[in-house]
Amino acid sequence: ASPLGCPSAAPVPAEPHTLRYFYTAVSEPSPGVPQFVAMGSVDGEVFVYYDSETRRKEPRVDWIAGHTDQQYWDRETETSKSNEKFFRVNLDTLRERYNQSRGSHTVQHMFGCDLLEDGSIRGFDQYGYDGRDFIALDKDALTYTAADAAAQITKRKWEQDESLAERRKFYLENTCIEWLRKYVSYGKDVLERRERPEVRVSGMEANEILTLSCRAHGFYPQPISISWLKDGVVQEQETQRGSTVPNSDGTYHALATIDVLPGDWDKYQCRVEHASLPQPGLFSWEPPSNLIPIVVGVAVAVVAVIAALAGFAVWKSKQGKKYEVLPWVSAGPAHGSSTTLEELPALGLSLCSPGASPGQETPL
Repeated sequence: ASPLGCPSAAPVPAEPHTLRYFYTAVSEPSPGVPQFVAMGSVDGEVFVYYDSETRRKEPRVDWIAGHTDQQYWDRETETSKSNEKFFRVNLDTLRERYNQSRGSHTVQHMFGCDLLEDGSIRGFDQYGYDGRDFIALDKDALTYTAADAAAQITKRKWEQDESLAERRKFYLENTCIEWLRKYVSYGKDVLERRERPEVRVSGMEANEILTLSCRAHGFYPQPISISWLKDGVVQEQETQRGSTVPNSDGTYHALATIDVLPGDWDKYQCRVEHASLPQPGLFSWEPPSNLIPIVVGVAVAVVAVIAALAGFAVWKSKQGKKYEVLPWVSAGPAHGSSTTLEELPALGLSLCSPGASPGQETPL
């Protein structure tokens, strides 16, 4: 960011925070994919944005718009326009180095800093080309790590300027951190809110394999850890994780699955770690109870009883004796009256109720 002046120091936040910038240039833009995009995010939420179609740096959240003036955005826009030209040159340079046709190619620059709970800091600064690593700053050694021969040319060029790595290190460890603190103070109410995840574990069996799914929904902030454990041991290699995806209300949802043997389902637990939870949560899958055989059995038994009573009543009637029909439910209406099947629900009873386990919900 281009500051309105040096940012003043701010207290270290009690929670971890991140500041990220992403610049992307493509050689062949298309509808919905501008030739150049620059965006910044705090704690995973985009707060500033520029692209080669709008050609304006704009706020994406209220908390940054309310703490900056038009001069700030004008300066940011001019800086982004200059970067756009710079990246177009980079695309041409790298195509020549890799001896490529004009085709579709992409250059990316990713950099930022982290402020951790204990007050320590981290920073990174790296470039990518066509989805692969190209060159990255080793800020501790004040050198650059090149991914291939083409990147070695850039490495030699940049390391000829002995102060370049020092300036980037200073930015990541000082300027970036100070602005992160300032941005957090601007958006504290939003950035430091905590929404607990709702977790649901489900299972689906096919081809003698049981797939257990652990879904976390409605949590904030974005960072979350979902792991599958077998007998208390994390199954990192076996766990398949999806992306953390935003919801329409600004919260997020995420999913992690694992394939297991059906007979081993009770050995597995899903562990969820999130800033809103005082300690990691453990969740297990409970196989749905099979109510159909139970309900059928109860219904058959009821029919058998009715048939027996009816037969008994007919037999007794032939004997010339009269018997009072006993009520279905002794705690029903007035003593001695009968209760029909239609009236059972009104009494809070059902023929299916004996088949339901207390406290266990049957999946839809």
